[in-house]
Amino acid sequence: MHVLLINNSKIPVYSYGGTERVIWDLGKSLAKHGHKVSYLVPEDSSCDFGSILPINPQKSWQEQIPDNIDIAHFQFNPHVELSRPYLVTEHGNARKKKPLPRNTVFLSQDHAHRYGSNAFVYNGLDWDNYGEVDFSIMRKNYHFLGKAAWSVKNVKGAIQVAKLAGVNLDVLGGDRFQMKRGFRFTFSRHIHFHGMVGGQEKFKLLNSSKGMIFPVRWHEPFGLAIIESLYFGCPVFATPYGAIPELVPEYCGKLSTDSHVLAQYVKSNDFSNEACHEHAKKNFNSDIMTSNYIKYYKKVMAGESINKHQPVIITESRNL
Repeated sequence: MHVLLINNSKIPVYSYGGTERVIWDLGKSLAKHGHKVSYLVPEDSSCDFGSILPINPQKSWQEQIPDNIDIAHFQFNPHVELSRPYLVTEHGNARKKKPLPRNTVFLSQDHAHRYGSNAFVYNGLDWDNYGEVDFSIMRKNYHFLGKAAWSVKNVKGAIQVAKLAGVNLDVLGGDRFQMKRGFRFTFSRHIHFHGMVGGQEKFKLLNSSKGMIFPVRWHEPFGLAIIESLYFGCPVFATPYGAIPELVPEYCGKLSTDSHVLAQYVKSNDFSNEACHEHAKKNFNSDIMTSNYIKYYKKVMAGESINKHQPVIITESRNL
């Protein structure tokens, strides 16, 4: 099978990267299992296990898909009907009720249901890229991981929970002073800001964390930050929105919409770091993700539709 993965961001990604990291690991796993992989991505991208086709803004998507491709896999809605077999992965929560292509797949069961669909594939990562976890390291602080400037990620709520629990918090993905999307300045010696960290610096911080505090205020479509944290043995203390209950079983964390309750859970943290690690490694790896996508690829290539009707968002997903 020859799969063309299409996205509007360059690959590979060296620091922060969500969709880019997922499709890189998807392509690598496809190649490992004997499939041919190509990427249609912005120029200046590179790949050592597949071919790169630079996106040409002057041409239609139909014109840019080579004849030898068996299926094109878009990471966004192309907004056109193609005569070639194609699949779309929806990665976000739409603000407007605009129908998506019938061959759209979502990131979790909750994500799919909020669009009136049952089709989803959990994201998976190549954990070999993250290295071994050192469980002997002394774990002192908790952490928040996400775009702190994005209000739905609720870094303010994470800081509040940490203060109520009387713990130190490392904020990965934000600065102490920020003006974007609203003014915020955090003055506390117990809250440590590390900016947009990636690579070994990020892994080191996660490996020394006692747990993740993540009280998001929207229905999380999936949550790469959550499975990365679990991989490093960090239990998750979060709100029960979106996919989070699917990712965090009872033996890997606690969920609540009440900051005081979350703070009490943080105080009584007695979770097994090893159990959290094994849960992420077993259930959210790139090989499982690839196997599930292949099932949908074959269905589309056989002329079947993934959804009976065009999916459209039917529930409020923000400002929870």
